[in-house]
Amino acid sequence: MNLAAIGFGNAGGKIVDRFLAFEERSGRSLTTEALAINSAEIDLAKLDVLPPDRRLIIGQTDERVKGRGVGADPELGSEIARQDLTEIERQLDAVPIHETDGFLVVAGLGGGTGSGGAPELAERLGRIYDEPIYGLGVLPSADEGGRPSLNAARSLQAFADATDNLMVFDNDAWRQTQGSVAAGYDRTNREIARRFVTLLAAGELDGSQVSESAMDASDIRRTLATGGLSTIAFSRADVEAETKSKQGLLGRLRSNGESHTDDGDLAMKIHGLVRKAVQSRLTCPADVASAERALIVVSGPPREVSQKGLQRARQWLERETDSVEVLAGDDPRTDADALSVAVLLSNVTEVPRVDELQERAVTAQENSRQQAAERRAEIDELLTDEENELDPL
Repeated sequence: MNLAAIGFGNAGGKIVDRFLAFEERSGRSLTTEALAINSAEIDLAKLDVLPPDRRLIIGQTDERVKGRGVGADPELGSEIARQDLTEIERQLDAVPIHETDGFLVVAGLGGGTGSGGAPELAERLGRIYDEPIYGLGVLPSADEGGRPSLNAARSLQAFADATDNLMVFDNDAWRQTQGSVAAGYDRTNREIARRFVTLLAAGELDGSQVSESAMDASDIRRTLATGGLSTIAFSRADVEAETKSKQGLLGRLRSNGESHTDDGDLAMKIHGLVRKAVQSRLTCPADVASAERALIVVSGPPREVSQKGLQRARQWLERETDSVEVLAGDDPRTDADALSVAVLLSNVTEVPRVDELQERAVTAQENSRQQAAERRAEIDELLTDEENELDPL
């Protein structure tokens, strides 16, 4: 699949930047065009890979912003996005639409620029283009406080309504207690890029070997056509280490002077990797059985990809999701040193983290209103004399 990727806000821009870095490092091809949009000029300057002419600052003419950000205010983020939509559209004129299967709008939902602006942009793109508009929304961790939870809960609804499918990544599930906050976010962004590019770039003609069980853009589009929220599972195993660990037990079969691992062993490996992926950390924790459709992509050296293993994995996932809408394909990578599995679970309806986020948001909203009322009362008490005898000017 080829996508035009647009990062909105600080987190969105950094993630799209990591997309480009992972594409370059892995030899994959996902983005036909990339753009980072932000209201804070300093954040755009921190990007590593995205060219300067593909970084757009918005809100510069607004007295409340002036290139310094919106202060985690999604209403202001939404407003300045609407004000500058024409300029954003001009930047997107560079998208080679005849080579593009869809648009991907990426944003962190706990701040102001991304949470407010991304839904506005997605809605506008949906009116202009016939191609599907996908979203990637990053949820804040619980320890970031009530305000980010409130922003995210409100943005999640608008973002899901404005996109054909909203893929979700939950920072709370991936937060690490060791290391600095900045380093933690950088690791997380790299993991996001690895998972999403491995999955979405499958089947593209980027110089890799043609897939035996072809996975193409139409398969991914069909899986995402359910709408709603989606999550991604991922697992990988180092090929060399795996091969060495099996040599003493299973031996090697030789054919035409080349060594091959037994196909039964390869099938078990792929089946095991798919199960491990689905049963471990998803990008957003969800009940697998609640998915409407699913898609499996196995990527790695051609000799390691077993069609029998793909078939077994697909059958297992059909049972887990209680759905016949499960597709599976391979993405051979001749120079890969690992076997990777990415699983897309589309339109999951049992997502405890979203329920928790909404509960925290309601509490934060009630507390905010109560605190505002108390503050107004305190100000009135401070500025009014006890007997209310003074006449104001």
